[in-house]
Amino acid sequence: MLARLSDRNPVLAPDQLVGEMVPPRMFDDVSFDSYIPDPNEPSQAAAVAAARDFVARASKVRAGAKKKGLFRKASTPQGIGLYLDGGFGVGKTHLLASVYHSMPGPKAFATFGEVTNVVGALGYIDALERLADHSVLCIDEFELDDPGDTMVVSRLLTELVARGVSIVATSNTLPGQLGEGRFAAQDFLREIQKLSAIFETIRVDGPDYRHRDLPPAPEPATDAELEEHAASVEGSTLDTFDDLVAHLAKLHPSKYKSLVDGVNLVCIEGLRPAADQAVALRIVAFADRLYDAEIPVSVSGVKLDEVFTPEMVAGGYRKKYLRATSRLLALSRFAEADA
Repeated sequence: MLARLSDRNPVLAPDQLVGEMVPPRMFDDVSFDSYIPDPNEPSQAAAVAAARDFVARASKVRAGAKKKGLFRKASTPQGIGLYLDGGFGVGKTHLLASVYHSMPGPKAFATFGEVTNVVGALGYIDALERLADHSVLCIDEFELDDPGDTMVVSRLLTELVARGVSIVATSNTLPGQLGEGRFAAQDFLREIQKLSAIFETIRVDGPDYRHRDLPPAPEPATDAELEEHAASVEGSTLDTFDDLVAHLAKLHPSKYKSLVDGVNLVCIEGLRPAADQAVALRIVAFADRLYDAEIPVSVSGVKLDEVFTPEMVAGGYRKKYLRATSRLLALSRFAEADA
């Protein structure tokens, strides 16, 4: 009988939650030198230079913080911030991971969703104390989805910077525009402006490398073909779409990464458009974890680019859904290559 993700119930200890805040394995060996800027996009070379400069300045902050530990009368140097803004697939995460690899430990790397999940799982004070001795917190795909996130993240980053932790983030939304279209951003303008003040913003332009010269979404398999494919790959899982989304709803999103540990192929039977926004956002978080782990995805039912309805894509979470679609299509092509 084929394994099912819906039968897995991972349990995580607090230390494990923070310990897992590292770059996805596809970025284990990246560096500034391995980032090849597009010669037609000068902003990419400028972003590399800005990221290198950030590392140099943040390392000095870190050295000053250590010196403060020896001479208690010295004031704690404040951390600095860098914000890489740009479209999908232009190499922002590559640069973010390069910053992480270049900084001394302890250090942390997580998506914005993972940061909020860690705070939710540990509690604000515990999360703050566990991150306060870090040299840098690298946040991928920075975004604000609701007022609660705005308040928590603003407070957390402000306190971390005050304690000497430097922050580098990537996003496709400028800091001053975070939250637009999702909630009454004007009501939280003070918090949003506080966040914006932390960062120096650098724009990174270019086409999505994941879709350069690539075909559209592959045709879904039949149920029989999907089951045969799953049976042929060791370490594969096979779930119906309805069972999987029901199971995701029962798990804290901080557990999604552990949910797919050791899985080599995820097969989803009867894929259909997400029933509502809550389901769609869980799929986004799940897709991010699959992409980070480079786990191929194969489906029956509708095409992967039809999971998020046109109404959803036209709404306030548009960029989030487009990113997830981009990543799912990339993973489906991995599955096709292995079939």
